[in-house]
Amino acid sequence: MDTSGYVKPAEAPEARLPLIGFIYVTSGEVLVEVDGTPFLCQVGQMLLIPQQCPFSIRFYRDVTGYAGGFAPSILSDTKPLRFLSEPIHQGFWFDEGAFMGELFKMLAIAYGKRDRIFIEKGLGLLLSRIKPRKGTAFPAAVSRFLELAFNPGQMPGTIADYASKTKISENYLSRLVKKSTGRSVGAWIDIVRIQRAKRLLAETGDPVIDIAAAVGIEDQSYFSRLFKKGTGLTPSAFRKKMQGKS
Repeated sequence: MDTSGYVKPAEAPEARLPLIGFIYVTSGEVLVEVDGTPFLCQVGQMLLIPQQCPFSIRFYRDVTGYAGGFAPSILSDTKPLRFLSEPIHQGFWFDEGAFMGELFKMLAIAYGKRDRIFIEKGLGLLLSRIKPRKGTAFPAAVSRFLELAFNPGQMPGTIADYASKTKISENYLSRLVKKSTGRSVGAWIDIVRIQRAKRLLAETGDPVIDIAAAVGIEDQSYFSRLFKKGTGLTPSAFRKKMQGKS
């Protein structure tokens, strides 16, 4: 998994896998929504997704790492999977994180060689490091904010809008989101706006001023500055680059 410099819209549609899915991040970050619950995976963090559980990629930025899936049948002992009835999000730090990174690297090599024995042993070792803590580490209000913000059927709102919908004050929501994600509410709203604008620029011929309005920005000049700050390209340059790839 390597999205460094990737210019396409930072989203992937909902999917269900007949496999147990995993994501392990070595740099950057990715926001994954699993069955309606958002999980922000950053460096040294892993997400396990149960079989047939609906998930989608809501946002990623220069993320590298490992992503894939495996069938339980590859394991001779499936007891380590007994806790996987819900997504599991876990962080590995310092030496443990370095070990997990090397283990994933070796598993990727073994997969290329079709080395079933190593894959089975490696997955068993990986699963032995998992603590059976389920659910997201986010407070309920932060999960609700991210769920609302990345809802494709809703116009990106203001901090006041999201505070009202999560039934807490703006200041409290701002503190919770910053503490939990390392990014402010306003920064997340800008990410959503840029992400929606990317998709509209890539998939429609609408004028830039209309796309700005569609993501909640009436000032085209401000929208263009915001878009370039977030992507390194002007809206017109992004559209031209996307059309050149089609």
